Amino acid sequence: MNLYVKNHTFWFELENVTQLFFPNEKINVFREFDEAEEPYILSEMSDKLTIKVKIGDFSACKSVDASSETENNELLVCQMLYKILCEFAGMEQPWGMLTGVRPVKLLRKLSQKYGEEVAKNKLLKDYFVSQEKLNLAEQTEMNEKKILDLSRPESFSLYVGIPFCPSRCSYCSFVMSSVERANELIEPYVKLLCDEIKATAEIANSLGLRLETVYFGGGTPTTLNAEQLNRVLGTVNSSFDMSTCREFTVEGGRPDTIDSDKLYSLRENKVDRISINPQTINDNVLREIGRKHTAQQFFDAFALARKCGFKNINADLIAGLPTDTFESFAKSLDAIKALNAECITVHTLCMKRASTLTTNGAVLNRDDASTARKMLEYTKEQLLNDDYIPYYLYRQSRMVGNLENVGWSKKGFESLYNVYVMDETHTILACGSGGVTKLRRAGAETDYLERIFNFKYPYEYLNRFDELIKKKEAISKFYCK
Repeated sequence: MNLYVKNHTFWFELENVTQLFFPNEKINVFREFDEAEEPYILSEMSDKLTIKVKIGDFSACKSVDASSETENNELLVCQMLYKILCEFAGMEQPWGMLTGVRPVKLLRKLSQKYGEEVAKNKLLKDYFVSQEKLNLAEQTEMNEKKILDLSRPESFSLYVGIPFCPSRCSYCSFVMSSVERANELIEPYVKLLCDEIKATAEIANSLGLRLETVYFGGGTPTTLNAEQLNRVLGTVNSSFDMSTCREFTVEGGRPDTIDSDKLYSLRENKVDRISINPQTINDNVLREIGRKHTAQQFFDAFALARKCGFKNINADLIAGLPTDTFESFAKSLDAIKALNAECITVHTLCMKRASTLTTNGAVLNRDDASTARKMLEYTKEQLLNDDYIPYYLYRQSRMVGNLENVGWSKKGFESLYNVYVMDETHTILACGSGGVTKLRRAGAETDYLERIFNFKYPYEYLNRFDELIKKKEAISKFYCK
């Protein structure tokens, strides 16, 4: 798709709106041109704002008077394009023309600025968000608030990344290494990770920061053996002041990496929340997406975690997986619910550009979008009826049906870390390859963050570790400004 822009600077916003309707296509943006080549979207600003669209037999043109306010013109031109593309596609988007990751945060900010009713009206009328999704955002924001209120100006959370998995799922684009290919890296990685955790704790303790939550993600942290897990978890417990820590989560993730020795290691190291993620309980779908475990292995791992004393277990499902049907997804959700999992996180399949699915030619289409929407409608209906609440929500580009990911939980079992990291409430100190430290000024009213990026790949992490530790000096400098 060709996007032509003349006499204004709103190409990024127009490109995002265009991508909502053409998720499988590259959007070519032209700011200097002689003539538009079909298929095209042409946007021009003079005393009027004009949008022209020509796609095959479809053509349309809209025009309105330009405003004296740049922000208004940006909104007006996006609104015109959105309406034209809805007409072309014969459908509207559930989140309207919103393309950002954090619609709940947007609702909160608009409410603080304009009041709740004006904010909701703006999302409905200015951004064309559906009433259904606005209601979901409103419920989620209400449940988030009590968690956000726990954070103090000196609060922070700790993220620890373990970039290893048994195998790569077809939908995954995270930087990770399969155990088969990187087994020799794991032990030296664990050693240096413990050193990084100690160095990070020294900085946090010297600055008087208050640890609220710890989150082990990846990859799959339980790819490590019990002894390695014990070392890394023990380093966290011995290095940080854990007396203020409200939550300690480890992503078990893949059921085939979980055994009693690892679970007891987690329990002995004060881990009080884990995730065991089947994504689906349909064995055919599991094979299709490259998960090397069965549904029964998930049930066995869940039962073992209960036996080992875990009282806060999350399970992830994904709506819109290849070959999955509405009936199969409903069966998966019902099965997780029957286990009385404290948290159920329901993601929508995201067609990430670096994933095997995408590189093998899979595309987003309308039938998949319709099925995924039914899956999420069923999720909301069933979980609300069973006293689960939506407590955090985020979106990604190239999601099936332009939908969302939602964390559902029983009351009192919400993941604080998920809320803090999604809202960007306070500083996140990250350890491990691929980790991103996000520094937020204590008491700041703006959303300004400073970021420190760890090296992405395990071999970089190992080979350039001294550089990585040097980077952490920026944490003290940030807080001492």
